[in-house]
Amino acid sequence: MDEERTAGRGVGGIGRAPWGPWGWWAGQRDTGGGLPWRSTLVIAVLVMAGSGFAARNQPDRETLDALGRALLLLGAAALVLRHRWPVPVVFGVAAVTLAYLAAGYPYGPVFVLIAVACFAAVVQGHRTAAGCALGLLWAGHLLLSHWLYRWLPPAGDGPAPWGQELPAGAFAVAVLAASELVRVRREQWAQQRAERAAAERRRADEERLRIARELHDVLAHSISVINVQAGVGLALLDADPEQARTALTTIKAASKEALGEVRQVLDTLRTPGDAPRAPAPGLARLPELVEQAAAAGLTVTVTTSGPPVTTEKAGKAAALPPGADLAAFRIVQEALTNVVRHSGSRTARVEIAHGPARLDLRVDDDGPATGTETGGSGNGLAGMRERAAALGGTIDAGVRPDGGFRVHAVLPLRPEETP
Repeated sequence: MDEERTAGRGVGGIGRAPWGPWGWWAGQRDTGGGLPWRSTLVIAVLVMAGSGFAARNQPDRETLDALGRALLLLGAAALVLRHRWPVPVVFGVAAVTLAYLAAGYPYGPVFVLIAVACFAAVVQGHRTAAGCALGLLWAGHLLLSHWLYRWLPPAGDGPAPWGQELPAGAFAVAVLAASELVRVRREQWAQQRAERAAAERRRADEERLRIARELHDVLAHSISVINVQAGVGLALLDADPEQARTALTTIKAASKEALGEVRQVLDTLRTPGDAPRAPAPGLARLPELVEQAAAAGLTVTVTTSGPPVTTEKAGKAAALPPGADLAAFRIVQEALTNVVRHSGSRTARVEIAHGPARLDLRVDDDGPATGTETGGSGNGLAGMRERAAALGGTIDAGVRPDGGFRVHAVLPLRPEETP
């Protein structure tokens, strides 16, 4: 298939005609090996029949004989290749049309052939070729009508009135203008389809990243707790069976919670657009997070400062926007998971500062880093930064001067998002 038709198949290879309502006449929806056989056949029938009627009303012109009909068929047949070789076709049809007029045959539907050829050339970007072909046809018609008519049929023909050249020029300009309009509309449709496809891909990518972050945060935290408790259980299995039982109970609770959250994330894939069956986690579940960290041997201290956001109408504390609430919870969860995995400290401090337009989160541990391999994916900090960036916030994470580690997140709270 030629380059123009390949380019016209739309985004993603979808065979949608990019020419809108002009697609059928342009031949994009025709079958037959990629050539516009059907539309060309219709054009040929119309031109042949119309020229026959035109001959009856122009008795001063030559009778439409076999040669005249052969010229009409030759011009129509060339249109089959108008998408593969638009430039040769438009010049060839112009030459056939000029030969038809030079033979003295009647005016009429023969000009449909050059109009279709110019249309195909312009919409494929060959405006100069189409303009030159029309210009040559018009110049040739001037020679035939005003100078060469003495030696050409029909016999006894006189010069054509100069007034008829104005409609002829207007016809040429109209053909070029209409073709250019369709070309511009075609490009606009193609651009709109490309923009819609890009937006769909972008939404799909964002949703995939969101699900990946959710799964990473859920599994990383829960598996870390399970890993620590499994180590405790193995170490105390013989020496302190009761403590080992407690560790196994913690593993069971953590795995059950992880399965529930993973199921909730996967449900959004199975039933897109449906409301989630369970509310998304937020800072209201921070006590549960502290208990899970304690089960993993980490003591977490939580302090809150600043008045919560209030609504002017209700005059009472309002919940955080859902997106900010979920992001804050996941950031704290991932930060505590990293402490369990990578820090030698068994204590951590979580500070939450409410502001009128932002939420500050700070998670500190005293270190030092253990430097041991814990099986992490290395995507924790990147996921936290993505969550903050999605809300227009920032994340700063790094080693403190005293050797500890700090994660500091700033999440903006937009007033219109606050219920």
